[in-house]
Amino acid sequence: VYLDHNATTPLAPEAAQAVRDAMCQAWGNPSSSHPAGRKAKELIGSARESLARMVGGRPEDIVFTSGGTEANNMVIHTARRHFRESQARLGDSWGTPHIVTSSVEHDSIRLPLEQLVKESLAETTFVPVTPRSGRAEVDDVFAAIRPTTCLVSIMLANNETGVIMPVAELSQHIHALNQRRAAEGLPRILVHTDAAQMIGKGRVDVQELGVDYLTIVGHKFYGPRIGALYVRGPGTTTPLYPMLFGGGQERSFRPGGSLMEPVWVFFPQAAELVSKNWEAYEAHMRDVRDYLEARLEASFGKQRIHLNSHFTGSKRLCNTSNFSILGPGLQGRRVLSHCKRLLASVGAACHSEKGDRPSSILLSCGIPYDVAQNALRLSVGRDTTRADVDMVVQDLVQAVTQLDQAQAL
Repeated sequence: VYLDHNATTPLAPEAAQAVRDAMCQAWGNPSSSHPAGRKAKELIGSARESLARMVGGRPEDIVFTSGGTEANNMVIHTARRHFRESQARLGDSWGTPHIVTSSVEHDSIRLPLEQLVKESLAETTFVPVTPRSGRAEVDDVFAAIRPTTCLVSIMLANNETGVIMPVAELSQHIHALNQRRAAEGLPRILVHTDAAQMIGKGRVDVQELGVDYLTIVGHKFYGPRIGALYVRGPGTTTPLYPMLFGGGQERSFRPGGSLMEPVWVFFPQAAELVSKNWEAYEAHMRDVRDYLEARLEASFGKQRIHLNSHFTGSKRLCNTSNFSILGPGLQGRRVLSHCKRLLASVGAACHSEKGDRPSSILLSCGIPYDVAQNALRLSVGRDTTRADVDMVVQDLVQAVTQLDQAQAL
């Protein structure tokens, strides 16, 4: 039973069916002017429209990328370069660009920023989440802003706890702050959110969020293993600088012809499914997730289940349950290795090589070390049923029984 949908999702059947059609009908190079090329270009335009509709933006605001990592790096690259060029144009000397983010971001945000700091190319503040809410609070983010701040990047929902961050409120405050900063001759603060985990599990509307950039990752919502970046008026209203140079695809913001085929084959169908059905998906996944947590407490006892993703006053993703089964010798990886049916993880898939070390994100949220060490992250999907949950809980019970018996010897 696959309960690791925050790591990746299977390709939607509708998208898989589109593969054969597109390979037969639209195999041309979209940069070519003949009919086969024009057909391919037309389908890329359709994909752009589908993604824009999914997030409430305009087609011209969508730039396709190889994935979320590239999209996130492009935003950081752009913010730093825009700061430098604005500084040179105005003849001011603001100093080193400063970026604000949270302590629980994906590595594709954290690691580029750490590298820039190491090379003395930028300064970064990692705002801790509060143990009470599991969120990076607006007041704490604002307290970190400096005159040299050029970017605030806060994820829309955390991949391990599922906690949803106050991005819309943050954007409103930064928009007001930018008006004051402009009058003072200070650089504009750009706002970015990584929406990889939220799309397909809840409402995502760039107008409501008020962000300048939003990262889209196809394989998190039953689409292709590529990504896109929403930019509010790329190159005009909002700066965007390429990291690659080549054939001129994507208006030269992101050249590379090999990227285009998965765009027109998979993306439109996956995005349309989200646009039409996200509310039904959300309701179904929340019901199954809540049933899972109720069954865990009923089977193990409330005193033995610690729900790591329950925070006072915070909303969380409809599909995500992060919990620990308390007791010695029940580290998450050991429990999963004794399961016969459950396919899940202890946290972010990109950290799967870190052994029994607890998740730094859970520790940041105030989860005690020994509890975090036992953590399991189960993320249900569109097709997960209550019967699947019953099998999973039964599987966990037999795994824990085995480990308890081994511990008693």
